[in-house]
Parts: sequence; structure tokens; C-alpha cells
Amino acid sequence: MPTDSAITLIDLDFVWPDGAVALDQLNATLASGRTGLIGANGSGKSTLLRLIAGRLTPTGGRIVTTGDVAYLPQTLTLDKHLSIADVLGVGAKLAALRAIESGTATVRNFETLGEDWGIAARAGETLCAIGLGPADLDRTVGQLSGGEAMLLGVSALALDPAPITLLDEPTNNLDRGARTRLFDLIADWPGTLVVVSHDVGLLDRMATTAELHDHRLTCFGGPYRDWCAYLANEQAAAAQAVSAAEQTVRVQKRQRAAAETKLARRNRKAQKDYANKRAPKIVMNNWASAAEVTAGKLRSELDGRAAAAADALQAAEARLRSDERIRVDLPDPEVPASRRIAELPSARGPYVVIGPERIAVVGPNGIGKTRLLDDLLAGTAGRLLTDRVGYLRQRIDGLDEQASVLDNVRAAAPQGDPAPVRTRLARFLLRGDSVYRPVATLSGGERFRVALARLLLTEPAPQLILLDEPTNNLDLASVDQLVDALRAYRGALVVVSHDDEFLARLDLDRTLSMRLPGVLDEAG
Repeated sequence: MPTDSAITLIDLDFVWPDGAVALDQLNATLASGRTGLIGANGSGKSTLLRLIAGRLTPTGGRIVTTGDVAYLPQTLTLDKHLSIADVLGVGAKLAALRAIESGTATVRNFETLGEDWGIAARAGETLCAIGLGPADLDRTVGQLSGGEAMLLGVSALALDPAPITLLDEPTNNLDRGARTRLFDLIADWPGTLVVVSHDVGLLDRMATTAELHDHRLTCFGGPYRDWCAYLANEQAAAAQAVSAAEQTVRVQKRQRAAAETKLARRNRKAQKDYANKRAPKIVMNNWASAAEVTAGKLRSELDGRAAAAADALQAAEARLRSDERIRVDLPDPEVPASRRIAELPSARGPYVVIGPERIAVVGPNGIGKTRLLDDLLAGTAGRLLTDRVGYLRQRIDGLDEQASVLDNVRAAAPQGDPAPVRTRLARFLLRGDSVYRPVATLSGGERFRVALARLLLTEPAPQLILLDEPTNNLDLASVDQLVDALRAYRGALVVVSHDDEFLARLDLDRTLSMRLPGVLDEAG
């Protein structure tokens, strides 16, 4: 094992209970330092992190690490009842300290606290560094925004860093300020760091890029943008190789056809000479035998060339990628341009959403953007003027964890035939027996696709779609597909996002900013 390796994967296999293969004979080494782990949705990135962290057991093969492993999952924001103190790993010590200070301590309290009398101050400093404070220690994850929860999780790992740290989509839901704080944390991170992300800004801060593609892990000694340039050049070369190989195959086919034509002519001439008794019978038989041997050698030679050309074409085609993308097609809800769809609350009176408008809501983490959408749907803020509303939540916590993918999606259209539902799910790369997997076993990207499919298959089609950080957990190709679908959607759209590049591509009609909790204003 190389001396600079931190994680070594040896013939690593993982198969889900339903038979779906996630990883197959994976052999690779992840070096010490900072590595960005990339790959399309469903390629197995989150599964690989969970295997390395010991959250899953390999079906075959083994994993060798050079030290203890700490892990931050995508699903941290789903643990809504977990206290902030427990996320930081200081819940038991804080409880012991408080018991001691109140005079109700037991021997176990002193044993739990040990000599860590400054635990409350250190925990408070950690919270202040991410925009929270000591008074927040007793709050729960469910009371934080998605961005605050994720930054809290990263900070918890930084309090007592392990030799190897795994982060799964740590920039999800983060505003600009929070992303900057995260980048600062990572810049000074000790030990080995492996980060799964679709955030180009974060990936460009990694020393190494590792891509999981087609059950293979390829490592590249450089950041993401350098990897993209390398891959583009490699694919261009592969395309040229395919073109050249196709030309060679065509040439060999023509030569084979020409040779067969020539041999057929010779055969007809020989038959004519034989009929006309041009030479003694024994001589003509010798000619025929010699001609058969020559023809056989020629055919064998040409067949060998054709087979070599076909093999070269197959090898060249193997270098070309056939990356799959989700294909999103939103139904037309037939919303007239004059139709009043919703009223959004503001200090100056309601903002009225009319017809197929596209509106973005922006603002810092924790200001209340998600609460605005929740309250709008609950009828406690603003007003909905249609009952045909689709809502894709930031936490994706509205799915039945124990139910299958198919059952979750069919819940939106209970009268629908399962066959066409499965056909539509295939457009979201949810195919075959994978539709029977429980949602609890899915990666963040797969969960998102299930939630999106359920939203889009709702009957009747929603006239208003509310989206809360919709680009979380989506690979860059799938973001492109989502943008195209939303641009073509003929209903009203209200989207909360920190992804400025995504918002810039949506042809927005208005951008509303939330600078104070619950207060919207035109963005300046």
C-alpha cells in the first residue's frame, strides 16, 4: 500500500438487498490530503462514503484506512429532533456540567465531565463562529435552517477532528457567508478530507479529484476544473479514435465485398472453362484446388483484418461516455396569464403572483425563507389562490421512509396505473427493481429524484410549484435538465435558492429578498 494512501479499496462490492449492484469489484486508493469525490447521481458516491465510515457492510472485498474515520451524511438535516449539543458531541458533558453546577450531581456526572470544565465555553465559541450562539445549544436540528444544520455538522467534526473525515454534500443549503465560513474551515482542516459535492467552488479547493463512474474510481492529481479539461481532451481524442475506427471498418467491409466479387468472377470463368474443356480435366481440377486454397487464404486474411477493425472500434467506443441524465418534462397546467395564483406577504402589502410567473426568494441562512413557504402552504402567511400546489421541500422529509419508491410516487396519483408510473420513473433513472427499494436506503440525489417525480406525476398537474433549494444533491448535468424543464413550465413558480448561477438561468420575472424574518422586498 502506498505510503501516502489514506483509504484503500480492495475488490470492494456492495449489493443492495433487492439485488441492485451499487459497487462492483472496486479497486482504488484515495491519497492523504483533500480529495473531491464526484460522479453522476446514483453512481454510488454516498454509498461508498457510508461503507468507508462503517455505516454499511461490504458485500465483498475490504476497505483499509490509516486511522479513525469521521462522517457527515447528507441526511443530517433529517434528524430534526437531535439537539445542537448532541450534534456537537457535547450533550452528555453539558448535562453533567449543569448537574454539577446545580448541586444535583452524581459520581457518574463527574466521570462524564472529567477535566473538561471549559466544554460550555468551547461549544459556545464554535456556535458563534457559524452565526449561532451559546443559547442555541438546547435547540434542535429541526429549528435550524438546512444551511445552519449542515454548517453545524461540519463544525462538530472540526471540534475533535479524526485522521480521516468524510463530508457528503456539505455546501447544501449554505448562503454565501456560510459557504465562506465552510471554505475557511476546510482550508485549515487537519488530516485527510474526502468531500462528495457538486459545488464547483468547493471542488476547486481540493488537491485531488476522484470520479466514480461505471463502477470504477479514477483519481486525478488536480482540482475539478483541471479534471474537466483533462476529461474533455480525453473524450475528444476518444471521439476521433471512434471516427478513425469506423472508417477502417468501412474500408475492410468494402475490401471484403470487392474480394468476394473478384472471387465470384474467377469462379464463373473457371466453370465456363471447365464446360468448354479448355484444358485437360486433371489440369483444370488442379487449377480449381489451387484457386480454392488462394480464396481461402484471402478470405481468412480479410476476415482477420475485419475482426481487428471491429475490435479496435469496440475499444474506441468503450472510451466514449454515455452518461445518463434525468429527463424532466413538466405537464402544462394551463394557467392563464391573468390568473391570480398566490399572494406573498411583505411589509408593503402582498406581492401577487399572476399567471406563469417565475419568482425567486433569496436571503441569508436562518432568516425564514423555508418557513415562508411552509406558512404559505399552511395558510398562516400570505394566501394561496389555487388548491393545485406542488411543494418540493429542502429537507425532502415528506417521503415515507419505509415505503418503496413506487409506492411513494403513486401516492400522488393513487388512481394511476403502475405501469405508466414505472415508465415515467425510468426518465428519472429509477429503473427495474430499484423502484421497490425503500426510500430509507436511497442517496440524497436518489431521494430528490423520487420527490421530484412524485411532484411531477401529481394529478391534476400543479398550477403553482414551490421549490426550496432544488439543486441540492443534483449533479451538474441533472441541474441542466431541471433548468430546461422549469423554463418550459407554464405554471407559476416560487423558488428559494442560494444557487445564483441556477437562478440566473431561469428567466425570472422577479427576485424578492428577505432581509428580516418574514419580510419580503424587491431585491436591489
